[in-house]
Amino acid sequence: MGLLVSIDNGGTLTDVCAVKDGELFFGKTLTTPHDLSRCFMDALSVLSERLYGEPDLPRLATEVEHIRYSTTQGTNALVQRKGPRLGVICATEDEIEALRGEPEQAELFDALVGERRATIDLSEGDDETVRRRIAETVNNLTANGANRIVVSFDGPDAAEREARFRRIIYREFPRHLLGAVPLIFGTEMSKSPDRVRRTWAALLNAFLHPAMEHFLYNAEDQLRDLRARHPLLIFRNDGGSTRVARTVALNTYSSGPRGGVEGALALLAAYGIDHAISMDIGGTTSDIAAFGGGAVREQAFGLVEGIEVPFRLADIHSVGAGGSSIMSVADGAVKVGPDSAGAAPGPACFARGGTEPTYTDVLLLSGLLDPASYFGGKLKLDAERARKAVQEKVADPLGVSLEEALTAVSDAYHDKIAEAMRADVADHPDTVLMAFGGAGPMSGCRVAERLGLKRVLVPRMSAVFSAFGIGFSDIADTFTEALESPDAAALQAAAADLMVQARRGMRAEGFNLDDCRIAAALVYGEGDGQTEQAVDVDNPDVAALPEGPCQLVLTVTRPIAHFHLADVAAADAGAARPGGSRAGIHGELPLYRLPDLAIGAHAEGPAIVEDELFTCEVPPGWSFRITGNGDIDLTRA
Repeated sequence: MGLLVSIDNGGTLTDVCAVKDGELFFGKTLTTPHDLSRCFMDALSVLSERLYGEPDLPRLATEVEHIRYSTTQGTNALVQRKGPRLGVICATEDEIEALRGEPEQAELFDALVGERRATIDLSEGDDETVRRRIAETVNNLTANGANRIVVSFDGPDAAEREARFRRIIYREFPRHLLGAVPLIFGTEMSKSPDRVRRTWAALLNAFLHPAMEHFLYNAEDQLRDLRARHPLLIFRNDGGSTRVARTVALNTYSSGPRGGVEGALALLAAYGIDHAISMDIGGTTSDIAAFGGGAVREQAFGLVEGIEVPFRLADIHSVGAGGSSIMSVADGAVKVGPDSAGAAPGPACFARGGTEPTYTDVLLLSGLLDPASYFGGKLKLDAERARKAVQEKVADPLGVSLEEALTAVSDAYHDKIAEAMRADVADHPDTVLMAFGGAGPMSGCRVAERLGLKRVLVPRMSAVFSAFGIGFSDIADTFTEALESPDAAALQAAAADLMVQARRGMRAEGFNLDDCRIAAALVYGEGDGQTEQAVDVDNPDVAALPEGPCQLVLTVTRPIAHFHLADVAAADAGAARPGGSRAGIHGELPLYRLPDLAIGAHAEGPAIVEDELFTCEVPPGWSFRITGNGDIDLTRA
């Protein structure tokens, strides 16, 4: 097995993780939102320094077997509404208004499309009349500023009408001319019978596509310039990876948190844990996912900025609380976020121009962070700046001492995160809390206490856990065909068509379909009642076939080399010995360095367990033990 690399590009930090000859390497670099290809290459440079003792990108590129990559580019673009001006064409005004639906949908539609909307009836007039009408409609939209247009019709013949539109418009505006306008068709984006969902999927994808295309191809070009032997793989929000050219932009949305889910699934299986909840706390948000029966909870129709799209996604919900969350006072109480100082200007203690107090400032002043060792010693923290910010913006408005303000902020911060998780653990008091992300281990036990949970698992790769989790993904793709009311013949005909698409798709990935795993399923029903039923397309059980419309979904997986876990079992290695202590508002706490702790070592809280890029608080009443995989297993008496 060659060098395996995975990179998770977050809003504040970009994480990198790699496996070489069975040994794990990892690092972090600041995200450069103005040019994501820069932090992509910076991450590889940090990794090469870890591997070889000095930056050596050409050597790394030639040794890499796979680079898997996820990015927040899509998520950030939608949040900030930074992207192309979209136009939309439907058959009627009612079809357009249906896209606006609820207030949340209406706000996003107005931001992405606004007045760049048009209707067209392809059934009236001869071909020449329809041609003029299409050309006029497209010209009007582009004159109004649209630089990408979504065409989406309703009804059982929607695909045929969209195909006719495509043929006419490309005769009028040939794609090789500069005047050509990128068009996205709803039925090409999804085979879902629900026009609103598939149209929204096309709109969102059209909005994300240009930036993602430019950045990802730029990153791939830089790897090619370094003589990389294998193509860049993009990790998607469904847990699979594909080449850049085979990636749908919308599938990159929220792919980073899905990396954490993949890592969590691998760990939960290793520990034999059935019910769990994870919190991935970064600089801006805490991303929460629930697990049961060896799977993550999913939504039949995934949510993108609150909009339903026609494919399943892990049910990962976020709360605006993270290490860079700005702390303020409103109505005599501490307010946590949702605004974040990000990486620039960052928390006040970063001394990069930030003046607002953040939770990182609170942790520093509480004595839980070491200003000299933070971020592996590469980012010195300024306690005086942190003290000034917390005193002026929190303590003084509350009319309390600095120490009381620090406690009030900590309580408000953990209360907010716990409240967002409460419903997920109500029916399972034996739930295990997995805490990861740069700031997760610091808060695991405090959140668990508020939820009444007694066990917290902190992965040894917590600080780069989403990047680590990406390393468990395979090359995977899905192919879908809509069926009105399947019988054996229709099912087999659809499966044959999908197999042709799958063979072509896997060939584009560089693999033979014969070397892939293939699973077929029928998906039918709506919302929470949606059912996915495995089916043998060669010998279907006719009596078990659903009545009415459904979709045949073919999932094709090509296994590739993965990251790995060690055996989690560990013999008792006796009481751990602290390597020092750290003074803070909670008194003098024993300090344990995770790399120095033997497998099976254990100790009682209160204490601090510290790794290069994360800190884990062990409050009074808790104890920790180092597992065979090097993870921190915390339990409450």
